Amino acid sequence: MGLFNWTEKPAGTLTQGGVIAPDERLPWPQTTVMGVQHVIAMFGATVLAPLLMGFDPNVAILMSGIGTLIFFFITGGKVPSYLGSSFAFIGVVIAASGYAGSGPNANLGVALGGIIACGVVYTLIGFIVHATNVRHIKSAPMKGMEVEEVEEGVAVHWIERLMPPVVTGTVVAVIGLNLAAIPIKNMAPTGFDAWMQAITFVSVGLVAVYSRGMVQRLLILVGLILASVVYAVLTNGLGLGKPIDFSGVANAAWFGLPTFAAPVFSAQAMLLIAPVALILVAENLGHVKAVSAMTGRDLNPYLGKAFIGDGVATIVSGASGGTGVTTYAENIGVMAATKIYSTAMFVVAAVIAIVLGFSPKFGALIQTIPLAVMGGVSIVVFGLIAIAGAKIWVDNKVDFSDNRNLLVAAIPLILGTGDYTLKFGQFALGGIGTATFGAIVLYWLLSRGKRA
Repeated sequence: MGLFNWTEKPAGTLTQGGVIAPDERLPWPQTTVMGVQHVIAMFGATVLAPLLMGFDPNVAILMSGIGTLIFFFITGGKVPSYLGSSFAFIGVVIAASGYAGSGPNANLGVALGGIIACGVVYTLIGFIVHATNVRHIKSAPMKGMEVEEVEEGVAVHWIERLMPPVVTGTVVAVIGLNLAAIPIKNMAPTGFDAWMQAITFVSVGLVAVYSRGMVQRLLILVGLILASVVYAVLTNGLGLGKPIDFSGVANAAWFGLPTFAAPVFSAQAMLLIAPVALILVAENLGHVKAVSAMTGRDLNPYLGKAFIGDGVATIVSGASGGTGVTTYAENIGVMAATKIYSTAMFVVAAVIAIVLGFSPKFGALIQTIPLAVMGGVSIVVFGLIAIAGAKIWVDNKVDFSDNRNLLVAAIPLILGTGDYTLKFGQFALGGIGTATFGAIVLYWLLSRGKRA
């Protein structure tokens, strides 16, 4: 089977109801509605990530749509996923560019060069996974090999050995913990702002617990809107803080080109950001496995293509001024709730995102979000990232009575949280990097001579 193989049934076979498989679709009106729902699901995080790094949110939304179409094409429309802004880049981008936390990122080009480097590494990993996939030997399996072993694939085996759950859970948790100081130290310059951060994360908590249905799924976005309304009442209405300025929204055009940016290739930034590819691999691997379980389809043969699609989309995004992208758990959650796994609806969602990306008025509206409200949302998001790492441990029943697992998790957590930095001449490897490589190396070192 080649990299791009279209001999299988293409996505789009019409069906009217029940569970909708990846290669099926509802009638176009229903498919369009589902596409809108997936845009809403990805919207909050895809907009928040670029704001936290000083990127143009319009470019990020635009590139999420283009990236999703790239992913659809490379996977042959067989893997239902939406690609949005990745939070794994936030810490290293801030470290590489020296971003202060508000307004446009003055060193955006340096960050973009690193994102492209990460995309290249990610794509190369995808090609290796694709080339070593066991489907090449399915016609002549090794003597004594069970069918299940053939179906699982050698590629998945070595990736999971490199990054077992104790490692991936630790790396994901470190991302959230490493970012914790940003909203608390840099996004609350006054006492009023600190109280607004508290109002914001309490608002998100209330939505998460007491709402239902789609409102609950959009807890971050709804909580952000509620907190912004409170902020406007207290500032624009009562004069207690810096008021929200809506003049930019009024003056912005409905349609126009977003602010594209060119990359600058700095060796230090590239070496700092490129290792995020390992995090994206672990993330995408988990998402593909989750979708496989939900759909009842074996998506392991498409794992390499999924990595390549995500990597190429990240390269294209970085070359245009956008963030690195990744498959989104938010959209996987929507599929789990609706039992509709059609890849056709992600094409619709991608087209809608592209249209939004060409609306300066939309971008101006996003820029009116108060810094304190963004800080409160950031506290929630970074905390959820940290807990997502712990959830990987719980879901995979990681045994912390085993000293190897205990130390592989414990040491990198402190390295990442404390931003432990190692210098090699002019190059400095910061907290997320030292924690990521530390977890992998520690697991390998402490597994020598230990029976799996």
